[in-house]
Amino acid sequence: MNKPAGKSTSEHREKPWKWVGLGLAVLAIVVAGRILPIQAWLMDFDQWIAGKGMEGLLVFTVGFAAGTVLFIPGSVLTLGAGFIFGIFWGTVVATVGSAIGDTLAFLIARYLAREKIRRLTLGNRKFAAMDEAIGEHGWKIVLLLRLSPLIPFNMSNYLYGLTAIRFWPYVLASTVGVLPANLLFVYLGAAGKASLQVITYPTVPHTALEMTVLATGLVATFTATWYISRIARKAFQKASSVTGCSGEPE
Repeated sequence: MNKPAGKSTSEHREKPWKWVGLGLAVLAIVVAGRILPIQAWLMDFDQWIAGKGMEGLLVFTVGFAAGTVLFIPGSVLTLGAGFIFGIFWGTVVATVGSAIGDTLAFLIARYLAREKIRRLTLGNRKFAAMDEAIGEHGWKIVLLLRLSPLIPFNMSNYLYGLTAIRFWPYVLASTVGVLPANLLFVYLGAAGKASLQVITYPTVPHTALEMTVLATGLVATFTATWYISRIARKAFQKASSVTGCSGEPE
């Protein structure tokens, strides 16, 4: 009876340090933003890669795919796509790049590093629940998990390679499933760029209508993404209960 209490106490002691670390990280970002010309760097990089046309799109797409395989957060990459290429091309780049990265991670797990990744999942209830649900419902569970991720996105790419799902159903379900989140973060990136241009280049005209349309689209996209995620979460919990798994495994 004493061990669990001791563990709980230790966990409570660790939590303040996590918040302190997060606070220091935010403070470092704010200080860097004040000292370094980050706005100018972002705009210069934007102009450099945008000036390369299709070559810039290709370079960013390849970089997006590589970042997905290397566990770089997809939200950061997708924000960058929206910032640099805007809503339409940013969505295209993010969708293609994530699809390539997801596929490469899946193939690595299935054919190159299967045993090593399998050892990492031993005793993981979340993966066990996901594996059992996929075995019962196939690509539908992958689609629901992409719409409402219950496990880390980049890690899940490798975990799917250990399941029984076939290659093409995985690719299609995964690509379609990330579209709402991709569109949301691309929109955020595009909105961030528009706001930054207003601050950095106040002489460049930005009509109230443009900003209103962008803000309205952002709110609508966020609402739709949240609603889709909620529906997907409930659907996954229902499917998991049929197979005897918990919808939110620990």
